[in-house]
Amino acid sequence: MPESIKRVIESFKMLPGVGEKTAERLAFSILDFDEDQIELFSSSITEVGEKIRKCSICNSLTENDVCDICLDKTRNQNILCVVDDVKNVFIFEKMAMFNGYYHVLDGLISPMDGVNPEDIGLERLLDRIHNANFKEVVFAFNPSIEAETTSMYIKRILSDSGLIFTRLASGVPMGANMEYIDSLTLERALNDRKEVE
Repeated sequence: MPESIKRVIESFKMLPGVGEKTAERLAFSILDFDEDQIELFSSSITEVGEKIRKCSICNSLTENDVCDICLDKTRNQNILCVVDDVKNVFIFEKMAMFNGYYHVLDGLISPMDGVNPEDIGLERLLDRIHNANFKEVVFAFNPSIEAETTSMYIKRILSDSGLIFTRLASGVPMGANMEYIDSLTLERALNDRKEVE
């Protein structure tokens, strides 16, 4: 196999979830591209590497120093949604159901994995909260022990702030078999139970 194709295959294998066969299939599909498509494909990857940076306020992705969301003064100034993965910002924005601001942490606290509070960028979050007029902080993490630890740690540090702390509702999904649901999800479902109307 020509070296250039091998390099493309190895490059595709760097992507999450892409194994040898998928990488080969993708590499050979590029051979069917015309010159303009190849130029667009390669230049868009280069452009992402050169232009994308983290927002200096919320730590999300942007091509500028400050992202469009942080610059938008029409958003709800009272609510801050804290996420641990930048992809979640774009998921919420695509749904167009949240109109507050975001803050992206660099992961979650996990002492078992050697990830401590200073490793996830908490200082920036705390500075931002102290310098703004937020009334509510929403923790929008996937349910896990690490998410619970991080939420409780942040809440404890800001216990005198007068802020309301909330998290996304979670519980048993429709159509799920209780036998296969993890204990943390079941515990949350019991604790967050609602009155039948």
